[in-house]
Amino acid sequence: MLVTLEGLDGSGKTTVWERLRADDALPNDAVFTREPTDSWYGDAVMRSIEDDDADSLAELFLYTADHAAHLADTVRPALEDGKLVVSDRYSDSRYAYQGATLGDSDHFEDPLAYVQRVHEPWTRPPDRTVYLDLDPETAARRSGATNKFETADYLADVRANYERLVDADPDRFVQVDATQEPDTVYERVLDAIRD
Repeated sequence: MLVTLEGLDGSGKTTVWERLRADDALPNDAVFTREPTDSWYGDAVMRSIEDDDADSLAELFLYTADHAAHLADTVRPALEDGKLVVSDRYSDSRYAYQGATLGDSDHFEDPLAYVQRVHEPWTRPPDRTVYLDLDPETAARRSGATNKFETADYLADVRANYERLVDADPDRFVQVDATQEPDTVYERVLDAIRD
């Protein structure tokens, strides 16, 4: 089973992911992974995040390459071995974030749909996605707005894309209010995975 944790920067998903890794609540052989990865593909993605002038379309393909390698090297082998895989960010992050990034371009009628089409051959849909929902202003404040993807205006577009994804696949997504106390958020996420 593939479980993904999604949400805006500052929503607490990485904190939840780290707590899940340290907790005995999930199977001992569960695989915990994340995107961008620690590979050289992920390093390229991280460099592009720090470059305010990086080309948006080039970034999309960097993210796609990192995702394809992640799927081939980590996700698929673990799933074939019957393991639970828990990923901090996955394809929905690409759809939401790169869809927002490409939104200013005149080349795409529906940027989110375009990103999904690019990704389709290189992905495996999650079985369950836990979406930590947070308003853009709180997300920007919590994340520190340290890069181009963490401003409130940009995150508002990302959140709108996440809402489209949730509406299109409500059976896969479990929404958790990320403004709640951290322990409450963690318990809600754990319940969603156990279910």
